[in-house]
Amino acid sequence: MKLVSRLDDGRVELRSPIAAPQAGTFLWNRRMLAQVNCRGYVRTQYMNPEPVMYSRGPALEATTFMQPELPLFAHHPGRFVYVRECGRDALFSVPYEPVRHLADDFVFAAGDSHVEWRLRVNGLRIAWRMSLATDAVAEIWTLALRNDTETNRRLDLYPLFSIGYMSWMNQSASYDAELGGIVARAVTPYQKIEDYDRIRSLKDRTVLLHGTVPTAWETSQAEFEGEGGLCSPDAVAGDMLRCGDAAYETPCAALQYRLDLAAGQSDEFRFVFAPAADDTEIAALRERYLERTRSARSFTPESVLQVTTPDPDFDHFVNHWLGRQVRYIAETHRWSTDPQTRNLLQDQIGAVYEQPGAARSMFLLALRQQRDDGAMPDGIVLSDRASLKYINEVPHTDHNVWLPVSLQPYLDETGDYGLLDEPVGDLTVFERVTRAMEWLDGNRDSRGLSLIAEGDWCDPMNMAGHKGRGVSGWLTIATAHATQLWAGIAAEIGADDVAERMRDIACDCTTAAQRHLWDGRWFARGISDDGRRFGVAADTEGRIFLNPQSWALLAGIPSDEQARSLIDAVNRELDTPFGLAMLNPPYTQMQEHIGRLTQKHPGSAENGAVYNHASTFFIHALFQRRDSDTAFAYLRKMIPADSDNDLAQRRQLPVFVPNYYRGAVDAFPKTAGRSSQLPNTGAASWLYRIVIEQLFGLRGSRDGLVVDPALPLEWPEARVVRRFRGATFDIRLRQVAARDSSLVVNGKRVSGNVIRTIQSGGHYDVSVGVAS
Repeated sequence: MKLVSRLDDGRVELRSPIAAPQAGTFLWNRRMLAQVNCRGYVRTQYMNPEPVMYSRGPALEATTFMQPELPLFAHHPGRFVYVRECGRDALFSVPYEPVRHLADDFVFAAGDSHVEWRLRVNGLRIAWRMSLATDAVAEIWTLALRNDTETNRRLDLYPLFSIGYMSWMNQSASYDAELGGIVARAVTPYQKIEDYDRIRSLKDRTVLLHGTVPTAWETSQAEFEGEGGLCSPDAVAGDMLRCGDAAYETPCAALQYRLDLAAGQSDEFRFVFAPAADDTEIAALRERYLERTRSARSFTPESVLQVTTPDPDFDHFVNHWLGRQVRYIAETHRWSTDPQTRNLLQDQIGAVYEQPGAARSMFLLALRQQRDDGAMPDGIVLSDRASLKYINEVPHTDHNVWLPVSLQPYLDETGDYGLLDEPVGDLTVFERVTRAMEWLDGNRDSRGLSLIAEGDWCDPMNMAGHKGRGVSGWLTIATAHATQLWAGIAAEIGADDVAERMRDIACDCTTAAQRHLWDGRWFARGISDDGRRFGVAADTEGRIFLNPQSWALLAGIPSDEQARSLIDAVNRELDTPFGLAMLNPPYTQMQEHIGRLTQKHPGSAENGAVYNHASTFFIHALFQRRDSDTAFAYLRKMIPADSDNDLAQRRQLPVFVPNYYRGAVDAFPKTAGRSSQLPNTGAASWLYRIVIEQLFGLRGSRDGLVVDPALPLEWPEARVVRRFRGATFDIRLRQVAARDSSLVVNGKRVSGNVIRTIQSGGHYDVSVGVAS
């Protein structure tokens, strides 16, 4: 039996806690995120109002952003259950950590709305299940046991929920019989008097509420562990937990249940784990999730896309997981109160298919923060209490590019050209985006190349232009593409003067790119403050970057010969078994004319990883060129396979696309392909768009639904059910000779490739003969 399997209901199951110890999934609602590891580790985050955790590690952590490849450690926050049979010394833990006893059978099941571990140990069947409240910051846990033997069993169960180091100012924990659980209290540290009002409103309590009254409990981490540590706690070795408090000690939430299970008998326990502001909120959590009979419901909206192809694993990922990841990213804004402008805008590319109204609101919110000179800010503040922080305090020059790039799919999907006339301050949306394009034009040097300042789309390229002279080859090329897109939109609404001006800018950028960036085989990544070109064949490290090649194809900048050359170079220099590397060879030491990108470990993140966001740009460009076989081959590599070998190398389940897989295949083959484990990535939205609009060719337009598939040759046929403008389209695609291509809608042959006059609520049966 394979280690990983995909089930018809969408679940993905893993049958070993050690084959891929970092593997896991994530659950979310609109207020919280839980990253759940197959071994029982759980990392949570919610907005309070900035991203914070209520279950922490053993030391106070700096909270910045979600870290890639976050290492697991003994005291990593987790949700465990110790099990000991009375009269026996044997101890095991559910699901695997911290005792690390291998069960007779083990299943970690990742579902859309819940996760579950199912174990069989010494004739006991155990199910440990987690879901999230629908609209509250709360974890709902259920522990179910069954005695499958013919003898009675006396057991001690010890559910342990990590709370961790809460505060150096004030932290404690105790059992509260009236509230029905363990309550840990803290005071968020502060120094400035003006911060006092802010911290008064924070949820500084962490609670574990139970549905069944425990036999005993413990609230001190040190007392629970003793000298045995988490793998063999002293408290569990004794008869009863001490029912003790934690007084300015690191708290934990440990309960003890002593139960007798007759042969064939089952029992079940229910818990709520959550942050809270006060006793009133704690009581409400108990009443809502423990005293009522109904279960919590997780947020699982219906996807707009269902596909059936000759590749069932691809179907499973698209039907159950891709749209889910797109919704998560768009709705949570990557758990930031000031998401980077480029991220917020690109995340709307996926949102336009699922929640176009929300995407529209985000476009308007972003444009309301445009500066008077036309530049977009480095981040978009989402509330009056938010401010620009961290990377958003560093000047980047690419944010304007993403306005037309993101608005184009919105206009195509909705036909809502009225958005362009929407007033934003004293200008319309159209006028503001035009001003943004003019700012890009003004951000070019005497050669016509775009200044980079302290970074473009690639954040850590922070020293190429910090003196004010360095330029971005990619941004120059991307400016050509963005202004071409805006020229097309302007022409669509009859703004011919703007369209002509945009085409002139694009032409100037194209000329500059050809003159200063073409290196004979591909386009350079940039030119630093000291006039040094990088991303060229003469470099021993970072010889070729993916982004300039992708966007040059999108903008139509290279000649046919150049296009063949750079595509061959990408295929030869950047292809790996896990997808396309962002650059190659990776840097092995600091390059001060480029910046901190070169300080990252070779093959990690932007320094030569398979950075999936960047990969989608090249895939998008290949589909645009109708090279569907190559495009799909690269697309398919982004999705984890369910083979044991792939699992061992990537260490990720096929439930999301991570922001990167490790590169440096030649230098570090052991770690190549290893997943970052982060679902926060612009790749999700771009991949969703590529699958809908290019692979299956179902792109909206002002006139209706354009049907123009680009199926790989290995697929003789496919079926797609797609929601579009309130209607449902059931589309059957089959590859035919060019002379037999056709479009039939509800039994009637349609001239051309556009389905017009679409009625909201309507159902359309569509048959498409795709010219192969």
